[in-house]
Amino acid sequence: MRIEQLEYIAAVTQHGSLRRASEKLHISQPALSEAVSKLERELGVTLLDRRRSGARISRHGRELLQNMVEVLEAVDKLKQAAGDQSTTTRLVRLGTTNAATSTLLVPAITAFNRSHPATAVEVLNIQQADIQVGLSEGSLDLGLVNELVGDDPPVDLIGTDLLHGRPVVVLPAGHHLSDREAVTTDDLRQEQFVAMRAGYLMHRFAHRLFGADMPATCHSTDGAEMGKVMVAEGLGVTVLPDYSVVGDPMERAGLITSRPIAGDHTEVRLVLRHRALDHVPAQVRDLRTTLVDLARAFRPEQAS
Repeated sequence: MRIEQLEYIAAVTQHGSLRRASEKLHISQPALSEAVSKLERELGVTLLDRRRSGARISRHGRELLQNMVEVLEAVDKLKQAAGDQSTTTRLVRLGTTNAATSTLLVPAITAFNRSHPATAVEVLNIQQADIQVGLSEGSLDLGLVNELVGDDPPVDLIGTDLLHGRPVVVLPAGHHLSDREAVTTDDLRQEQFVAMRAGYLMHRFAHRLFGADMPATCHSTDGAEMGKVMVAEGLGVTVLPDYSVVGDPMERAGLITSRPIAGDHTEVRLVLRHRALDHVPAQVRDLRTTLVDLARAFRPEQAS
């Protein structure tokens, strides 16, 4: 068994295919595949499920992944203790549904980078179901998702509530509905609407809010960030959690604003999810702590 074989497994797990892992590691794909196959033969288990769409870690691989990560961390610590400055830059992968990007995520990465300059954070904007799969399979370290109170949590993941809020109507600056203290559902039905695509919590909320009578004109998009851009450009109005709007650069610049939904008392929360591990890499643990600490300190009036 060689250390680089464990690094290869970790890279394939992170990047989802032998090809992408080989590109990141700067070795040929056949060489990487053969090294993994040798390790599988040595251990007597299949570590990767090889498919035409890519390679994913197998069930046996997931059971051994934590041990592999611990070995790689121990090697890094040994190199650092010996004064080796060539240790590999660590990577933390975080999946998000574009939730509280300006409110929490970017400030957390900024603070984390000051204390971990050698650690790179890769942010993937993907749907909630993909985040849960990535966390379970080990290709993601952390996930930020929106949930409604009462949603059943994934049984194999741990969740920490970061922010609590309510859905609000997001309007372009100067929109006639911005004169209202609250916007009714009937008001919204008369407007061009920017909906989130299926797979996002705000898609589910919009269908709960409007029932079978959706607004006549609906654009759709992936995630809050593009939704806010479309609103700012006058393509319609949308509904998002208030913590995804408060403090947003477009709100601060006066391009968008928000109003409560009249008569709606839905509570939405931002949840940080991760795998249940006996040993969590220090970088992952510290980014998680940074997110939690900033969430506790956040107040909407601070960003407005």
